[in-house]
Amino acid sequence: MQQHIDSYDFRGKKAIVRVDFNVPLNENFEITDDTRIRRAMPTLKKVLAEGGSLIIMSHLGRPKKVEDKFSLKHIVAHVSECLGVPVQFAEDCQKADAQAAALKPGEALLLENLRFYAEEEGKPRGLAEDATDEEKAAAKKAVKESQKAFTAKLASYADCYINDAFGTAHRAHASTALIASYFPNDKMFGYLMEGEINAIDNVLKNAKRPFTAIIGGSKVSSKLAVLENLVGKVDNLIIGGGMGYTFIKAEGGKIGNSLHEDELIPQALEIKKKAAELGVNLSLSVQTRVADAFSNDANVQVVPSHEIPDGWEGMDAGEESLKRWREIILNSKTILWNGPVGVFEMPAFAKGTLQIAQDLADATAAGAYTLVGGGDSVAAVTQMGFADKVSYVSTGGGAMLEAIEGKELPGVAAIRGE
Repeated sequence: MQQHIDSYDFRGKKAIVRVDFNVPLNENFEITDDTRIRRAMPTLKKVLAEGGSLIIMSHLGRPKKVEDKFSLKHIVAHVSECLGVPVQFAEDCQKADAQAAALKPGEALLLENLRFYAEEEGKPRGLAEDATDEEKAAAKKAVKESQKAFTAKLASYADCYINDAFGTAHRAHASTALIASYFPNDKMFGYLMEGEINAIDNVLKNAKRPFTAIIGGSKVSSKLAVLENLVGKVDNLIIGGGMGYTFIKAEGGKIGNSLHEDELIPQALEIKKKAAELGVNLSLSVQTRVADAFSNDANVQVVPSHEIPDGWEGMDAGEESLKRWREIILNSKTILWNGPVGVFEMPAFAKGTLQIAQDLADATAAGAYTLVGGGDSVAAVTQMGFADKVSYVSTGGGAMLEAIEGKELPGVAAIRGE
């Protein structure tokens, strides 16, 4: 049975909490962006304030073996500073029995990187390149069997389980999904996880209309399932960025050297057809800022999106496109934005993405619910100073993408008991 963090009695209990402390470190092992750590603090501090103790677990990077550069020992001091109490460290998360048992109310223990263990992901490691299918199957079976023991050991440290790592909720890993079964009546979401789930539910299940989705980024292939799911839910579907040129070519437009995927033209046409059948306004760029090279210093001109000259490539949405999109956005009650509409990393081609961020801020101020998700979109609104001017900025990345594809997230289902 799912509990709620605000009503759960943590007094004298040990809570094992899955967080996402996968933060960037420089060559001196200094944290260069502690956003993920700070966003987990409300949940962690809640447990301590209510008389509980903490066993904190996370991954860092994608190690395939134990490597010092991926050790969570490098972040212990900063986590202690943010939490306001000294955080102990367990060098082996499978041998932390004594440290966990000794925890007193108000104390915290951070376990070593979960991904130092193949059992966390349930995938075999160290297989020879020429391994036979039988050897691969045997290795997979072995790691799956040991995964149960790994999960049981983690669960044995605590009285309750909290998942506050939405960024890994789409993974059926030991610490995100399997462990929940060991706490049938003592499992819950943390504040960050709860906020992410509510934000996605607000746009996918409880959207006020008109509902507009703005989907950008470079390739259709990375977001095909997102487009296919959203076209049946929205009133307006704005497709921008590099992926828009596949749609424009599908319409017979000339796109020069612009990024596109010919093999996905049939799917693009199918999405357009479905939008027309459902009465969904599918809006592509009508005017494009093009360059004669993929460079901030390239020569630039503005042309109709269906008439990009040979040797030139689309780099940003033109003014006419942005005017049309702004009108759609400001007339919407719910807006989801995933992916930039230009090469915003280059200052010369950041105007379109900046304008979308401004439009969302204006729509939010006028009462619309606005959700921004996906690494590039989040980076854009953060860098451009709009993160606090929209309703919610998701940290979920791949998890959010899978959620808006309509997939069930194992980390969410495990808590809800679905």
